[in-house]
Amino acid sequence: MHYEALKQVWGALTAPGAPFEVETIEVRGVPIRQFKAAPPSVRDLWLSTAQFADRDYLVYQDERITYGEAHRRTAAIASWLMDQGVKPGERIAIAMRNYPEWLLAYWAAVSIGVAVVGMNAWWVADEVEYALNDSEPKVVFCDHERLERIMERPAAAARSQLVVTRMESPPAGVIPWSRVIAHGGAMPDVKVDPDDDACIFYTSGTTGSPKGAQLTHRGCINNLMNMGFSGQVQALATQKSTGVAPPDPPPTPVALLTTPLFHVTANNCGAYAVTAAGGRLILMYRWDPGEALRLIEREKVTSMSGVPVMSREILAHPDFAKTDTSSLMTLGGGGAQLQPDLVKKIDAEVATARPNTGYGMTETCGIITAVAGDFFVDRPESVGPAMPTFEAKCVDDDGKEVPQGQPGELWVRGASVIKGYLNRAEATAESITDGWLHTGDVAKIDEDGFIYIVDRKKDMVLRGGENVYCAEVEVAIHHHPAIAECCVFGVPDPRLGEDVAAAVVLREGHHLTADELRAHCADHLARHKIPRHIWFLTESLPRNANGKFLKRELREKLASLATA
Repeated sequence: MHYEALKQVWGALTAPGAPFEVETIEVRGVPIRQFKAAPPSVRDLWLSTAQFADRDYLVYQDERITYGEAHRRTAAIASWLMDQGVKPGERIAIAMRNYPEWLLAYWAAVSIGVAVVGMNAWWVADEVEYALNDSEPKVVFCDHERLERIMERPAAAARSQLVVTRMESPPAGVIPWSRVIAHGGAMPDVKVDPDDDACIFYTSGTTGSPKGAQLTHRGCINNLMNMGFSGQVQALATQKSTGVAPPDPPPTPVALLTTPLFHVTANNCGAYAVTAAGGRLILMYRWDPGEALRLIEREKVTSMSGVPVMSREILAHPDFAKTDTSSLMTLGGGGAQLQPDLVKKIDAEVATARPNTGYGMTETCGIITAVAGDFFVDRPESVGPAMPTFEAKCVDDDGKEVPQGQPGELWVRGASVIKGYLNRAEATAESITDGWLHTGDVAKIDEDGFIYIVDRKKDMVLRGGENVYCAEVEVAIHHHPAIAECCVFGVPDPRLGEDVAAAVVLREGHHLTADELRAHCADHLARHKIPRHIWFLTESLPRNANGKFLKRELREKLASLATA
């Protein structure tokens, strides 16, 4: 590939006066890069889509909602919220599946400066209670499944007004969604500061409790523009080096959202980008590769937002060969690294689609890097270069930058780095130094600026795109009275990338089976965090001189025993 072409196009698009001109400003006392032309808030983004009034926007099963109808409903929700006394700077929560109501409530809240708390739909009652107490939302929009879990903790539930959707007869005191929509009214006129919280997305905690990452309006908008930049720079660089021009005008995007909207992958990367372009979002009740193929053919889907395992399952499905996938332009995934063999499979087996991926975090409002097409095929082990609003460096254990090409922890700084963690000043200070976010990933950066993730510094399992912090699982296991010692770590899994495993030592005189321990964990943890592999050891777990468990040694010893 002609990486010189990429550098030239990159420079032209970010030059003074260009659409993606980058400027350095000071925010929270540190210099950061941002796009000069970035709209000031997510409110501005949503209001700009009123021009697409007649287009279909949200498709869920047999339901279709146009942009015009979506704007009427979001105005009604926003007006209702303000009439309930919800003020800019306060919070509401959304706890439901990927229903259209999720996005309608989201756009309504952020458009009046009210932050959205995205509640993980897989959480059990303990986790729901923690998030409600931590974030103190004034209103919770939920579906009937999440309502049941919320009501299991009446003290936490009593602090918020509850609005339920898709439930015929709500319990007393719970407001039906239809009443909120019937409120009507125009979108309230509210000025939103770029550095106000747009949303709070929880990440699993390194110390046992989830942390609410504070994503700002500035961060979310700059992430959106980074995604737009990535598409343009790689298309124009490919044209410059091969002579093949991209479609002009580009087709209106149609995206199949397959991951939950309480994550940045589906929300900040999938929904934002398609909404800004006036495209169509296809929502699924749950992931099913056969249903996904049917929707791709029916809706002429141009891209699929998901984790890599979903693309692999699409290609392996028996209906793939007989399904019309000719509308697909990109296929790939985020939330976990795309394996090199999958990059080549996508390029070879989907005639019209090119592989793409982005590497990012909740703590960066979405992507840090992105790569697609020939550049990805040429360097399938890479996650691409850092986007224009990021500075990136690899550092040693003392925080000193290592030489180019040498491995070190990846630190990034820019407009999309979160403000911090809600109510967790200590955790914020540990994760962000002078604006530099410690990603917890060990990486290398080559001479062209392409980043390669080589290891993980954080004590974390990346299971199918979901971060599972080992400490959180260990805390839940230790709640059981039979446990003397436990150590949680990840083991390789052919479908999910990694799965959760635990080595356990029981107290003398106690007996416990793996299924009994999993049942115990189910009372405290969402299902995806429960260890799939459990080993009961009869001797104390190995430790180093400081008394810490030797996780790497345990993992290497026991991982070979894990069955797929």
